[in-house]
Amino acid sequence: MAKESKAEASNTGKMFATGLGILMATLGSAVGLGNIWKFPTLTGTNGGAAFIFIYIACALVIGLPVMAAEQMLGRSSRGDAVTAFRRLAPGKLWWLIGAGGVLAAFMIMAFYTEVAGWVLAYVFKSMGQGLMTTDPAVTSAAFGALITDPVRSLGFQWIDLLITGAIILMGVTKGIEAATKRLLPLLFVLLLLVSVRSLTLAGAAEGLAFLFTPDFSAVTVNTVLEAMGLAFFKLSIGMGCMITYGAYYRNDQNIPATASKVVLSDLAISLLAGIAIFPAVFAFGFEPAAGPSLLFITIPAVFSSMPLGNVFMVIFFALTFIASIGAQISLLEVITAFLENTFKLNRKQGTAITLVSLALVGSLAALSNSVLAEVTLFGLTFFDLFDFASSNILLPVGGFFITLFAGWFWGKSKYFAQISNEGSLKNEKAGKFLFTITRFVSPVLVLIVLLRGLKII
Repeated sequence: MAKESKAEASNTGKMFATGLGILMATLGSAVGLGNIWKFPTLTGTNGGAAFIFIYIACALVIGLPVMAAEQMLGRSSRGDAVTAFRRLAPGKLWWLIGAGGVLAAFMIMAFYTEVAGWVLAYVFKSMGQGLMTTDPAVTSAAFGALITDPVRSLGFQWIDLLITGAIILMGVTKGIEAATKRLLPLLFVLLLLVSVRSLTLAGAAEGLAFLFTPDFSAVTVNTVLEAMGLAFFKLSIGMGCMITYGAYYRNDQNIPATASKVVLSDLAISLLAGIAIFPAVFAFGFEPAAGPSLLFITIPAVFSSMPLGNVFMVIFFALTFIASIGAQISLLEVITAFLENTFKLNRKQGTAITLVSLALVGSLAALSNSVLAEVTLFGLTFFDLFDFASSNILLPVGGFFITLFAGWFWGKSKYFAQISNEGSLKNEKAGKFLFTITRFVSPVLVLIVLLRGLKII
């Protein structure tokens, strides 16, 4: 792989500069609101430690193989999610997988930017005294007032879009790589700070026991299915992100090692978020199975109960917003890179079109709790429709066909050439394991995730 390909040559200036930059950017894509909100929520609603053990197993047999396959497809083709399949399978319809990924990234951003906007709003709200109450009814009313206000909903969503768009506009090295190399360490430091404070609270031991002492008697089929779904969606697979970022990888990048580090680091950040949240939740007598309200309703009440709670609440929502940035950057890059390559646009034009389109379509999600609350399609608001269509249909369908492409169409020789960097890496055992899982196990498990999302099982 020492010889530069034509595709790579055309990608000059669109490559990550360092191995650390690759790891930080890829980890930034995987880390998001799911670490701070969805992982603790599902852990809380599914019994704690037993769910975590099952999630780890699912991440290894679903997330890791699909992530590595996407990264190899991206690096091999040096193209965006659509261009990759057009180059690897010219004249065939496999490019529709990439198109589905681009559409999924767009739909996710349409509603994800609204949630990120809520978090950004809470950074400022927590600086005042409006959230300093232990009454969940008051914090619930404060959250309701935010999401039903069309002006604030749109305003914070658009601010969030401008922040992420500015990073994308600066390019791969100076934008994506530079931003994630700074934001990820800052996220870790802030999360560690809140975790240390949470562990000093009386009753924190009960929260730690909830996180790390498994009770497998509470495990049900639903627990396993929830863990499978989280492992798939949590790691930014099936939406074009890993293919797009893989196109920016260096030829000597050890993809199995990179994917493994991302999966393990993502898990560590999720566990750290659990340590930050659950000891405090138990210490002040709140419900660990609070569900989606945990972030915006329960957490403010928890921090209000502790000394210097106002300060730590600001820190918590700041780190939560930072966590959302990395994921948004990767999703925005999927769309922008597709526009650049398909329509021969420059980065400024691609970014501008992406931002304007998301501001228009995303406004439907932003107004779903206010002026468009009564407007539904298939019984869902626009916010819920974007979420359902992307998470329950497009992502698992894309992941399923990616495993078929990498495991069967692409074939063993090309797969091993990529995973071993043309034989320069002595990782035959790891390659055989990942290829076997990709070919025989992952397609079945991803299909189960799809059937689960469609409520067939």
